[in-house]
Amino acid sequence: MTLSRDTFQFVADLVLRKSAIQLPAGKEYLVESRLIPLAREKGFTGDIAVDSYIRELRKKPESFEHFEIVDALTTNETSWFRDASPFKALTDVIVPELRKQGAFGGLRIWSAACSTGQEPYSIAMSLMEMADPPAFNVTATDLSRVVLAQAREGVYSQLEMNRGLPAPMLVRYFERDGRGWRANPQLRRSITFKEHNLLDPPPVGGPYDIVFIRNVLIYFDLQTKAGVLRRVASTLRPGGFLVLGAAETTMGMDPVWQRVDIAKGAVYRLQGGKR
Repeated sequence: MTLSRDTFQFVADLVLRKSAIQLPAGKEYLVESRLIPLAREKGFTGDIAVDSYIRELRKKPESFEHFEIVDALTTNETSWFRDASPFKALTDVIVPELRKQGAFGGLRIWSAACSTGQEPYSIAMSLMEMADPPAFNVTATDLSRVVLAQAREGVYSQLEMNRGLPAPMLVRYFERDGRGWRANPQLRRSITFKEHNLLDPPPVGGPYDIVFIRNVLIYFDLQTKAGVLRRVASTLRPGGFLVLGAAETTMGMDPVWQRVDIAKGAVYRLQGGKR
């Protein structure tokens, strides 16, 4: 199967416009593999199913189908306690540091680009497992309605559960749901899921004490990264913490961010007032 250059460019432009995620040349196979299920669902078959689907789609005004394409191309792999170190930093460094700043009525945490929900649920479980757990609420966001639907339900297959979830936490925080598992009511109540695009103003719920926005900035150009970080700074309270992916940094974009010395972690602290 070979995707035409015209089809690839249309899809890349659409995804860039709606999400600021760049799909450079060389990503044709990714685009085709992600869109084949959509094309077949719409009745297109054969070696040029995706080309035929996109050709028909381009005849229509912008519709929900355009958002389905963006969903398909921006949904990333995820797992429980991905990379481990951010969650250890949360309980061992970030929460104790916030407590030193004075009593707080409850932590407000934003988990951006949360995909199917494993990250915000991992954040919640990490806090619940602390010897002296703080009161908290997690606002979890993603631009994909499809992944948010699963995240809100909190239902996962056995295969999904096997990707990084320790057995003791499975027993404590999940219940059998047919062949899969569902997050228990206590865990689900600790998280509010909302549709949100990182190109838009921050979601309601701030000011936040902690923002997780991991493995997303790597897909943006420098100008878009800087804009996202400005918006994060505007909703993060002074002294609050930003947790990025291991390969991501705020360096060279804004001196308001101070790196926190944590092994294997990309954690930053907001200095001064809001931006």
